[in-house]
Amino acid sequence: MASSPPDLDNADAIGEDAVSGLTRFRVLAIAAVVPVVTGHAAVAALFALTTAVAPLAHFSTSGVLAAALPGWLAAHQVPIALGGPELGVLPLLPTLAVVILVAHAAAGAADRLALSTSREAAQAVAAIAGTHALTGVVTAALYPAGYVEVDPLLAGAYPALLSALAATAGVLRRREVAEPLLARMDEVALAGLRAGAFAVVLLLAAGAAVVTFGLLTSLGTVGDMVTAFGSDAGTGIGMLLLSLGYLPNAVVAGTSFVAGPGFSLGEVVVSPLVFSGGRVPVLPLLAALPEREAVWWPVLCVLPAGVGMLVGRRVRALDVEPMGRLRAVAVAAGVVAVAFVVLAGSAGGRLGTGAFDPVTLRPAAVSLALVLWVAVPAAIVTLLGGPHPVGALPGLIPAEDEPPDADEPPDADENPDADEDPGQDTESSGEDGDADDAPPDEADGAPASGPPGHGEPGDVP
Repeated sequence: MASSPPDLDNADAIGEDAVSGLTRFRVLAIAAVVPVVTGHAAVAALFALTTAVAPLAHFSTSGVLAAALPGWLAAHQVPIALGGPELGVLPLLPTLAVVILVAHAAAGAADRLALSTSREAAQAVAAIAGTHALTGVVTAALYPAGYVEVDPLLAGAYPALLSALAATAGVLRRREVAEPLLARMDEVALAGLRAGAFAVVLLLAAGAAVVTFGLLTSLGTVGDMVTAFGSDAGTGIGMLLLSLGYLPNAVVAGTSFVAGPGFSLGEVVVSPLVFSGGRVPVLPLLAALPEREAVWWPVLCVLPAGVGMLVGRRVRALDVEPMGRLRAVAVAAGVVAVAFVVLAGSAGGRLGTGAFDPVTLRPAAVSLALVLWVAVPAAIVTLLGGPHPVGALPGLIPAEDEPPDADEPPDADENPDADEDPGQDTESSGEDGDADDAPPDEADGAPASGPPGHGEPGDVP
C-alpha cells in the first residue's frame, strides 16, 4: 500500500509556528534580561564614580561589583540592612530610572512581536516580572548573613511588582493592545482617568515649587552642608549625587506639606499647622526645611484646591447630566488617592535606629487630604459651570410647549374654516342681501358708482 504524500501546507504552517515561537522567546528574553543587566551596570558605574572621586576611598573592581548587587535591590525599593539597622528610606530617582528602562524594553518587545491581544501582553509582562523576581531572590541569597541582610520574600516581590507595573505601562503604549481595554470603558471613566493623571502631575509640580522655594531661600545652609565633610571636589560630587537621588522624595514631601498632613523625620515634624524643629541629617537637600514656623503656611493649601478647580474645568462640559460629571470627578479623585498612597509610602521608611527614624510622609492622611482638596472644588465647578438640561431650569418653558409667534399665520389644522369652500362665503353674503342689492355692474367688476351728478358712461344726458 503506497503511503500518502506529506501535507506540504501543514508542514509550512508547523515551521512558521516553530519559528514564531522561537522568535517570541528570544524577544521576550531580551526584554526581560536587558533591564536587569543595564540596571546592575548603571549602579556599578555610579558606585565606581563615587569611589573614584572620594578622597579616602579605595577603589577595587570586585568591591564595586559586590556593592552594585544590593544597590540594584535598593533601586527597586527593597529594604536592606548593611551590617546593622535597616535602611528603608531609599532614593526614588533610581527607581524612576528603572521604571523608564523596563517600560521602554516592554514597549520595544510589544512592537517587534506585534502584540495585539491581552493574552500576549500578559505573557510579556509575566516574563519581565518573573525575571526580576528571580534576580532579586538570587541577589539576596548571594550575601552571607551579617553583611547585607535582605528578606528574600521582599527581594523577589518588590522587583516583580515594580517591573510588572512598568512593563504594563510599556505594553499599553501599543494601540492594538490598549484599544480593546479602552473600548470597555465609557467616555466618562476615560475622562476621569485623564483628569486624575493631570491632577497628580500638577500636585507634584506644587510640591516641587515648595522645595525649590525652600532651597533658594537657604543657599547659605546648602553651602555649609556641602562643606561639612570637607571642601574637596569628591565630597561635593558625592553630596550632590545623594541629593539628586532623594530629590523625588523631597518633591513628594513638599506635596504632603501643601496638602496639610506634612511629614516627619523622627522628632522633627513639619506641617502647616504643627511644627516641631530639631536637628536633621547633613544632606544639602534638607536645607529646604524651615527653621521656624510661619503664620502664612496654611495659605499654601490654595495650591491643591486650585488643582481641584482645574480638574473641574476639565470635565465640566463632559456630560449634560450632573451625575455623569460627578462620576468623572470621583474617578479622578480615586487616581489621586492611589497615586499618593504609593508615592508617600515609597518616599518614607526606616532610617536606622537614630534620632531621625522613622521618616514618614503619612500616606493615608495625605491621600485623604488630597482627595478632599481635589474632589470638593472640582464637584462645585462641574455643578455650577457645567451645562444644564433646558427643562430642568425653573421658569423656562419647554420647547414643545412654546406659543406660536403672533407674526406667523395659523396652521391649516388650527383654523377649521380654512377647509371650507370659498364659495360658501359668497352664498352666505347673498343670503344677507348684500349681493342682491348690489348693482349688476358691481358684480361684473365695474365701479360701484360714478361721480355725483353724472350718469353711467355712454348715457346721453
